[in-house]
Amino acid sequence: MRAETRASVAGRELPEGRYGSARARPASRVRKWVLAGAGLLLGTGIAYVGYVNLGSTPIDAQRTGYSVVDASSIKITFDVIRDSPSRAAVCVVRARVVDGSEGGRKEVLVPPGGSSTTVTTVIRSSGEPVTADVFGCSYQVPAYLTGAPPTE
Repeated sequence: MRAETRASVAGRELPEGRYGSARARPASRVRKWVLAGAGLLLGTGIAYVGYVNLGSTPIDAQRTGYSVVDASSIKITFDVIRDSPSRAAVCVVRARVVDGSEGGRKEVLVPPGGSSTTVTTVIRSSGEPVTADVFGCSYQVPAYLTGAPPTE
């Protein structure tokens, strides 16, 4: 009698089977573990990519000084700090002209040595240089800098 009263109060009854069952079926345990494992793998992958891209660099260089030598060359002094002092490295330095463009570039061999090494070199420039900077450093030293024959 109560069900009839509720139906009459509501004014109509819902069609049977149209809106699904009254309770949602719980997800199976296997499905929950698979989703948790996939989330863990995705999180680990994102953490690894972040560490590789944002972690500390194995070799770093910072300009400590520069001076214009003449109208077509500039001398730069920079410190190289590396995590493997027993390995040779290469640093790319460049000269900048008045408008900010690159006037010259040079690859400089940094021989094995201490964890911190000071290097001085002269860069030739196509225009009158006004400043010099270190573009970057790497442990992948080209063969022509070490005097070793090229490998193919």
